[in-house]
Amino acid sequence: MRKLTLLAAPLLLSSALSFGAAYQLNLQGLRQLAMGGGGTAWPWDVSTLFYNPAGLSRLSGVEAYGSVQFIMPSTSYAQSPPAGYYTASTKMQTFPTVNFYLGGPLQKGSKWGLGIGLYTPYGDGLRWDNTWAGSNVIQNIDLRTIFIQPTVSYRINDFISAGIGFIYATGSVDLKQALPVQDQNGNNGQADLSGQGNGTGFNAGLQIKATDKLQFGITYRSKVNMRLNGGDAKFTVPSSLSGYFPNTSFNSSLPLPAVLSVGVGCRPIKNLVIQADVNFTQWNAFDSLNFDYAQTTAQLHNTHLPFRYKNTVTYRLGANYAISHKIALMVGGAWDPTPVQNGFVSPVLPDADRIVLTGGVTYKPLERLTILAAFEYVTSAKRDGNYDYSNFGGTYQTKAATPAIGLCYNF
Repeated sequence: MRKLTLLAAPLLLSSALSFGAAYQLNLQGLRQLAMGGGGTAWPWDVSTLFYNPAGLSRLSGVEAYGSVQFIMPSTSYAQSPPAGYYTASTKMQTFPTVNFYLGGPLQKGSKWGLGIGLYTPYGDGLRWDNTWAGSNVIQNIDLRTIFIQPTVSYRINDFISAGIGFIYATGSVDLKQALPVQDQNGNNGQADLSGQGNGTGFNAGLQIKATDKLQFGITYRSKVNMRLNGGDAKFTVPSSLSGYFPNTSFNSSLPLPAVLSVGVGCRPIKNLVIQADVNFTQWNAFDSLNFDYAQTTAQLHNTHLPFRYKNTVTYRLGANYAISHKIALMVGGAWDPTPVQNGFVSPVLPDADRIVLTGGVTYKPLERLTILAAFEYVTSAKRDGNYDYSNFGGTYQTKAATPAIGLCYNF
């Protein structure tokens, strides 16, 4: 019985961590994605709603934009010596995400810009084999989030513009974990956590057009407190243990960290733009997590779990080269360090320092229509770590490939 008690808390902790670093997405604009994920300084199109809302009033007209990304993650695991030479890998899966934006200046020459965006900043999933060595920690997880952001921008003068957007966030999570008990047929028990959450925040920025060849930007996306109320906790255990682990509901509050970004873009020659971004992510918002259950027992009780992420600084660099009026090529990369400290490295969130490589192309078949395609490849360093709450450790490496395609129409 004590074994089950110890596992109940990490299970719920895992569901919260799904909103963290390894599942933070930077796929909100395909041209920016193809240039390493930066876009704070240069307002390329209406997807600037996410990267810097101040750029909305800089656009030449109203634009409609839509894109779909196909995230294909995989994680490998190897048991650390001298425990043995056991290895395992997650099953191949594809997780589609979408972005939609609509907006621009109120009219030609207007200093005001209005728009709305719908995008996916967090989401992904991992599916391990149901009987793998770490099944008592995690079997599979599926995370979905959507942020809706109405935005207003004002061009103060020819040099400076400002913008702010209100964020409404909603999302869902489904997580499954094996329990170390068996029924009379030899089947393992299972815990299934699912729920929906929502929260609010804002996205504000300044954009400075020093010259036609040099631009700067700064943005601040606030912390969003995702409140998860009435989540379902279901336990499949032998009938003799059902009284200790009743199906119940739980409440929690899951903070998504604030991000401060600064960027610069320059045009050294006519057809080439180079841009760089630095992201300061306040991951220390994950100091601790609390879970309150509608029904508790001697083995299932409310928990207060310390968690202590560390803040990180991410560096992004990219370039856009216009081959002609119709075709442009992009390339970029990023260095994205992990906020996860030793003692919290688990198969739910096997995060490590990551290298990001990107590329893409845009094509204008019509004067007002642009087709965008991009590709991102992410690989992490191999990391040997331990998950203290369940005393489970090993060496992990995560990779992900993300092809994407989109359309942008200028009215």
